[in-house]
Amino acid sequence: MRDPHCISSRHNPVFKALRALADDPRRQGRALLDGVHLVAACFARGIDVRQLLVSESGLHNEEIATLLQAAAGIDRVLLRDSLFREISGLGTPTGIAAVIDIPSVAAAPLQGDAVLLEAVQDAGNVGAILRTAAAAGVCDVILGTGCAGAWTSRVLRAAQGAHFSLRIREQVDLAAALADCPGTSVATVARGGRSLYELDLSGPMVWLVGNEGAGLSPGLIAAARVRATIPVAAGTESLNVAAAAAVCLFESSRQRRAAAANGAHRS
Repeated sequence: MRDPHCISSRHNPVFKALRALADDPRRQGRALLDGVHLVAACFARGIDVRQLLVSESGLHNEEIATLLQAAAGIDRVLLRDSLFREISGLGTPTGIAAVIDIPSVAAAPLQGDAVLLEAVQDAGNVGAILRTAAAAGVCDVILGTGCAGAWTSRVLRAAQGAHFSLRIREQVDLAAALADCPGTSVATVARGGRSLYELDLSGPMVWLVGNEGAGLSPGLIAAARVRATIPVAAGTESLNVAAAAAVCLFESSRQRRAAAANGAHRS
């Protein structure tokens, strides 16, 4: 196992490059995956890790020591705890992070299920939607302008490895992507749509999810084939955008399972 580069100064050019990466991963073409879970997920999925970052205190963590044993041949950087925290953005990081290339996804017409996000700004919401989409078997997630960056540290932490199960595209013209989509497009709206539970969601679905406050733009709502509203108790506000996306995706999954079970029963 090669010896790590040891960095103790903020003026070190390697550290400056890592700071730039943490601040703007999309511009750098690489992402920083922070934490034992995400680094382990990289190894488990066979993701090409370009560089491993370890804090001084992280060297004494048994889980991290195990990961380092599996990382022979990977360039490793040992950082002072204060420098690692600066890159991580967490007050108490676990002490290990991986640098990977952001996967390139070719532009292509959507097939099967997809989720389109319009100006979803909160990183936690974007990450939660990615995690839900992966769990529901969705393949494509497309982010329009104004969304939190899919490969930023906060989104990566919230998604907990879901990125590796999805084809993610960013800064996409959502109207153009929708025009080429053969599936049923559903605009999720807080009110005025058909009840989610009255819709046939058993076929390929494209879910349109809008901004936390303003919702979907009128143009994108008009472009959708269906408008859907989740019924909520009288006197309550609409659901959080990530919660609403989860309800929609798993209602579709429930209908498909029910249809499959009925088909099996009849045969």
